[in-house]
Amino acid sequence: MIDVGWSAFLLGLTAGAGVSAVFFAGLAFGVRIAFGAARPTVVLLLSAGLRIALFLAVGWLIAQTGAWALAGYALSFLLVRFIVIAFARVRPAKGGM
Repeated sequence: MIDVGWSAFLLGLTAGAGVSAVFFAGLAFGVRIAFGAARPTVVLLLSAGLRIALFLAVGWLIAQTGAWALAGYALSFLLVRFIVIAFARVRPAKGGM
């Protein structure tokens, strides 16, 4: 039977939730800034580079703890991603056509 490291898994879930929240908040902030920028491509590329670097750096640190922590980190990112996408969906306007 597989011995699950629950404390490491919980550490990964917690760190993943925090980093994912920062990741998607940074995405929203970067898109908002890009809408008003003269060169939105530069803003979006810089935003993506910073967010990906942060996500990978923390993921590398979590991976040093063990495979269960990394699994929790990845699972947490996916869960937060699904939640963010569910809230970000375009909803039809009320009362209008």
